[in-house]
Amino acid sequence: MTTVSPITPATLFSVTTGSGEPIYRQLVAQVRRLVAGGHLAAGDELPSVRETAQVLAVNPMTVSKAYSQLEAAGVLERRRGVGMVVAAQHTRAQTRTERSELLRPTLERAATEATQLEIEAATALTLFEKILKGR
Repeated sequence: MTTVSPITPATLFSVTTGSGEPIYRQLVAQVRRLVAGGHLAAGDELPSVRETAQVLAVNPMTVSKAYSQLEAAGVLERRRGVGMVVAAQHTRAQTRTERSELLRPTLERAATEATQLEIEAATALTLFEKILKGR
């Protein structure tokens, strides 16, 4: 028998409090990537606002704002008695091109940081490859 591990805030989200990007945007981007990559499928329940806020040690309004934006964008839908679930139209992962575009902002930030640190492109790419292979 296969057991499915529960979806918890700790397994879904990782926030960087010192980042220049607001936490709610970090959460929105992470949910979009998880849905696009097929890690979250249509009908999957997300952890409650309260639970997510407690685990991440953030204000519940921050989580609520992220969930609301995802609902407005059609990524999530609210179900009475259940909470937020991945919207029905998200039945499969997006194309490789669409997923790549979701990665672009992160890579642009990394490129900016590498430039600021005066790290050569080849060195940054080698480090990125090591990180990818280590997962």
